[in-house]
Amino acid sequence: MFDLINEIWQTMRTNKLRTALTGISVAWGIFMLIILLGISKGVLTSFQSSSLAQNPNKITVYPGNTSMPYKGLKEGRYIQLRDRNLDEIKNDNPHDVASATAEMNQSGTISTPLDYITTSYSGVFPGTEKMLQLPMIYGRFINEKDLNDMRKVIVLNKKDAETLFKNIGSSIGKTVDVNGIAFTLVGIYEHEWRSGTFIPYTTARALSGFDDKVYSIQVDIKGVKNMEDAERVERNIKSTLAKYNQFNPDDESAVWMWNRFSSYLNSQEAAGVLNTAMWVIGLLTLITGIVGVSNIMFVSVRERTHEIGIRRAIGARPHNILLQVIIESVAMTTLFGYIGILLGTIGNEIMAQVFADGDFIKDPRVDLSLAIEVTVVLIVSGALAGIFPAMRALKIRPVEALRTE
Repeated sequence: MFDLINEIWQTMRTNKLRTALTGISVAWGIFMLIILLGISKGVLTSFQSSSLAQNPNKITVYPGNTSMPYKGLKEGRYIQLRDRNLDEIKNDNPHDVASATAEMNQSGTISTPLDYITTSYSGVFPGTEKMLQLPMIYGRFINEKDLNDMRKVIVLNKKDAETLFKNIGSSIGKTVDVNGIAFTLVGIYEHEWRSGTFIPYTTARALSGFDDKVYSIQVDIKGVKNMEDAERVERNIKSTLAKYNQFNPDDESAVWMWNRFSSYLNSQEAAGVLNTAMWVIGLLTLITGIVGVSNIMFVSVRERTHEIGIRRAIGARPHNILLQVIIESVAMTTLFGYIGILLGTIGNEIMAQVFADGDFIKDPRVDLSLAIEVTVVLIVSGALAGIFPAMRALKIRPVEALRTE
């Protein structure tokens, strides 16, 4: 073992400049590979923590305008979604639909003795909190009992709560005036860009005089495993709405549908392509360093021709010579490669701090599995770099080698 380490050290000392330049190439290649894979992991982590990935089995439907005539009705009609559509969707698609909920939007003035805001508020179901990923900082969101009892409760965003109350930390349970009706504040959330105000769906219906017009319908789907399933369920829901709202099922603009499951699969595919692209770019960058290692080993083999001839003459087997050259190549690649891993890990840590509050890249740090993968890449790369010089060493005949001075 010590002899092998000494031989590796002698090889590096003999070709100092070439070793340094090659080492920089290997370290840079591994550094770039780690950075690129960290970026890929950060993007994937960001996607996995998004509302789309957290709650993909949902189709959202919005009203639209027809672009095709249907049974004597002209095109250009506005298709209004209604509360009754919820039961129609569930009853017509029992194997595909787990539940259907709706959202009603109204505008008005919300006030307290301190101040007021003019805004719109939405009547929603409890599942909206999960779907929109609303982090509650005080209190709670709308619950089933609020819905069943048509309670006059309200959830505000942090910015509006700060306008209406001096101390939002003690505002939960206090009363706000919504278009002349007293509501109890039960929750405050903070979101980077969402700023909606929410009340129970049933309460919103009551305030509208039990008008059954809805702004959107959210359908929780089940049993979907691939893109074909998602598209089939989407077509079935649209056919149901077409039947009860009098429009052609093939009319693309009669209602607008966002199939979150299809979007989720497309995003997953894009993330996979991104990860593959990062690996390819990183490995191509690493090849430059591997070629340099191979060149050094070629020089080493040529300079040690006499030594190899002596070893072959006294009985060294071909696989011993082969193994020695490959191990030297792997050791050199691994040494400089781990320098690149260390620098790449530091770079990812810096990147994690820079993007700590960002939504596009989250936690790009290298984990154990990625470190193992890169280590395997290093070992394989080193072995490949040493194969051709090793094969050349095997071609050296002992008699000819002993003549070499």
